[in-house]
Amino acid sequence: MSQALSTDILIVGGGIAGLWLNARLRRQGFATLLVENASLGGEQSVKSQGIIHGGAKYALHGALTGASEAIADMPRRWREALAGSGELDLCGVRLLSDAHYLWSPGSLAGNITSFFASKAVRGRVDQVKGEQLPPALQHPKFKGKVYRLAELVLDVPSLITRLAELAGDGLLAAEAITPLREQGRLVGLLVDGREIRAQRIVLSAGSGNAELLAALGLTQPVQQLRPLHMVLVKGPSLKPLYAHCLGGGPKPRVTVTTHPAADGEWVWYLGGDLAEADGVARDAAAQIKAAQQEIGALLPWVDLSRARWATLRVDRAEPAQSGLVRPDNAFLAEQGGLLVGWPTKLALAPDFADRVLAALDRDGIQPATHAPLPALPRPAVARPAWEELF
Repeated sequence: MSQALSTDILIVGGGIAGLWLNARLRRQGFATLLVENASLGGEQSVKSQGIIHGGAKYALHGALTGASEAIADMPRRWREALAGSGELDLCGVRLLSDAHYLWSPGSLAGNITSFFASKAVRGRVDQVKGEQLPPALQHPKFKGKVYRLAELVLDVPSLITRLAELAGDGLLAAEAITPLREQGRLVGLLVDGREIRAQRIVLSAGSGNAELLAALGLTQPVQQLRPLHMVLVKGPSLKPLYAHCLGGGPKPRVTVTTHPAADGEWVWYLGGDLAEADGVARDAAAQIKAAQQEIGALLPWVDLSRARWATLRVDRAEPAQSGLVRPDNAFLAEQGGLLVGWPTKLALAPDFADRVLAALDRDGIQPATHAPLPALPRPAVARPAWEELF
């Protein structure tokens, strides 16, 4: 049998939430070991659009919601980390855009004006025109209003790579994970037959939490999956665009982010209402056709004659909510020495780490002395979805 290991905190799940938590704990002197049974960030994280929301899009009714209040401070915390002066040093992570935008077609210009005049978003946005517009909207045929949100968009693959660097030698590729109990108490995990003991175990495996909980014989907390059917378009004529396009309802009609492909071309990644409800019900061909119609209607000057299209289905894993609604905050549940959670959104990874650290502090968990880790098989970093699909 492989050498038994011990650590302060054993984390299962190498998405952004687990990796951010791991780096925070290490910075505070805790010994950690993060276990991943696939690739780092390969399930939900690498399929994210990389937007660090500040809550503006959750106030489209003109009133602040729980979601917009909870997430309002996230852009500041991420910016400080990117500058190397925050809770983590994320210097080197690629910033795709220093702002995200909200735009309306000409027919909805009045709606967006009244929305941004509301107290809900005052001080968080600025209207932009002319050369300040995103490159894709700098066209004589563009009609409408555009506002700059105090948010940012990150290159998620470079973020995963940086967080993996901050993990040092504390990453472990694994296949089989089962509970390790003594006198009925969970004291660690058996990972591919290797005993790993820890003061606390954190499950941050996204959709994998459900399977892990079942393996531990637990039925709570219950997980929900909110499906999305994203669309990707790659072509030589695309210009950078990071924006929510307003429709007539409370959700963005379409959300566009732009990502660099290895061959130098740009990829538009399309979410928003397009990717939800009706989009989930469509097959790939029908979803691509719907996306082509949307882009054709909203941005008719964009030449898509040589564009390539693909779709990607994503299951967003979250704690179960009535009606499959999106939770407002990061979530953490505790059962003895086991902590189970979901950040519920990329931007809320710092909030998830805060909750774990608060639980450790409340329980008096302090860094202990452990033998150095041996050389361990290390999980790979996930490839971007657009490199797999095109």
